[in-house]
Amino acid sequence: MGDNIKTTAEAVEAAALPCLHEVHANPEAKAGLTTVPAALNTPVAKKSQARWSYERLILYIQNFEKQLDGEHEVAMGFVGGEAGVLRIEGMGYFDPDIITFYGTDGAGGKTQLVQHVTQLNVMLRALPKPKQDQPANRIGFKLASDLEET
Repeated sequence: MGDNIKTTAEAVEAAALPCLHEVHANPEAKAGLTTVPAALNTPVAKKSQARWSYERLILYIQNFEKQLDGEHEVAMGFVGGEAGVLRIEGMGYFDPDIITFYGTDGAGGKTQLVQHVTQLNVMLRALPKPKQDQPANRIGFKLASDLEET
């Protein structure tokens, strides 16, 4: 019975740890996230809003890329505007509350989006890769690898 008793500090920390839950219309769908990697199991209170948003976006981007064929790469459509699409080639955060995306637009122009975490809306899209003779770029795996190293 003593194994189930937690101190107040343990209960507060457990409540601040990341939690993940998704439901899909098709019970066979494997599109959603299923686990929170160990590298992200740091109490939320110890991270800025920007860092926390950045880390979770990496998981969604990586999971989205796992579902793509070799002819497509991840991009993001701008939600609520006419700004178009950005092929995601980099991502970062600036504590305490800024997320930034780097990439190219549909015409190949250099593009950067700087967004406050309270305004964060990201629509991931699949775009045909720009160079058919090269493998598709998988930024999500590079971002996740960087998380594990830091």
